[in-house]
Amino acid sequence: MADLAFALMAGFFFTHELDAMRRHEWRILPLLRDLPEARGEAVFVWLHVPLFAALLWLALQGAATVGAAALSTFAVIHVGLHWLFRTHPANEFDNLTSWILIGGAGLFGLVHLALLL
Repeated sequence: MADLAFALMAGFFFTHELDAMRRHEWRILPLLRDLPEARGEAVFVWLHVPLFAALLWLALQGAATVGAAALSTFAVIHVGLHWLFRTHPANEFDNLTSWILIGGAGLFGLVHLALLL
């Protein structure tokens, strides 16, 4: 069951990152928001190669690993980060789909952590 919760968390998280491209998330993130638009976008895209590789590698190791638990913990914290940045002028995560993806990752991250205990 923990494997399923981890997979659902990862699915919501991956899909949120697709949505993040559409919503220009690099315009909100410290360091990236100060870059010229095209460079900020490119850096944001390329940072996802190691991020997604790590997610896939963790999934292949199993949901009971420390790394998978750390990722689920981040998914929960990630909801809070989006909540903190919700009033940022460049924030475009202002729709139900975006918040379901963000919240879904956090929810299934929390479920995953609970199942590990």
